[in-house]
Amino acid sequence: MLGVFLDTATMGPEDLDFSGLREALTGPDNSLPEWRFHDQTAPAQVAARIAEADVVVTNKVVLDAGLVAGAPRLKLICVSATGTNNVDLDAAAARGIPVCNVRDYAGASLAQHTLALMLGLATRWHDYQADVRAGVWSQSPTFCLMHRPVMELAGKTLGIVGYGTLGRAVATLAQAFGMQVKVAASLRPGASVEPGRVPLDVLLAEVDVLSLHCPLTDDTRHLIGAAQLAAMKPEAFLINTARGALIDEAALASALRQGEIAGAALDVLGQEPPPADHVLLAPDIPNLIITPHNAWISRECRQRLLEGVADNIRDWVRGAATGRGNP
Repeated sequence: MLGVFLDTATMGPEDLDFSGLREALTGPDNSLPEWRFHDQTAPAQVAARIAEADVVVTNKVVLDAGLVAGAPRLKLICVSATGTNNVDLDAAAARGIPVCNVRDYAGASLAQHTLALMLGLATRWHDYQADVRAGVWSQSPTFCLMHRPVMELAGKTLGIVGYGTLGRAVATLAQAFGMQVKVAASLRPGASVEPGRVPLDVLLAEVDVLSLHCPLTDDTRHLIGAAQLAAMKPEAFLINTARGALIDEAALASALRQGEIAGAALDVLGQEPPPADHVLLAPDIPNLIITPHNAWISRECRQRLLEGVADNIRDWVRGAATGRGNP
């Protein structure tokens, strides 16, 4: 069996244990697998690298219909992420090739990062730290600086859009800060409003903080645009640790400049890495925090993700050996 990992650099492999993944392809007769690990794979290199592979692991490398068709031995595709939008699922299904993602590995790390972003917006500690480094505190006539408004989270309302594992983990931490949590109704077309949920158009006007944790689909692209931002309180914050394209980024830049909302904190952008002239990287946008898609990069989280890939391969190997089919 030959396994190929196309983009290990996206995992930060230096501090990870790959032994579980290496052993996962071991056959029922204890035959040892071969693995080929590539730091990165350019589009022009994919076809040659997967031509003889039985199992391919990819994080962001695209596997389109032509590439799937050109790999005659391919039996399993593993995505080292939750999303599978980089794989042509129809082409894989037509050949009976299962595509396995990894779910529920990032809850602790992402929830921690989301709360860190929320606290940054609420306390303005990053701005105050910059003031200290710039000498503003040293020149202060009083013992402290208080020229930037600070919000106390206790008693405030957090709205969560997307209430899966990640949204629930954020809700638990927010409640520990004394926040009231309200959950948006399902965004699935035709879905009814579940008991206790709030329609998004109603939720927008009620929250002090809105945090996005839903997947990016045709229905959720630009879910938060100019109209939604205008519906929020002027003192409200927006946080996005899900997918950048959930937000109309030009509309957000305008809303922050005009003071329609008080601040935003994002771990994701619509294009990653962003071009230097990205609309949200302009230096004049007030109270905007952007982190470089690293809510998931704790070593513990990355190791769980890697073990999730290995588990998917083990399940597939067991199924193939017993005739039970795909995991």
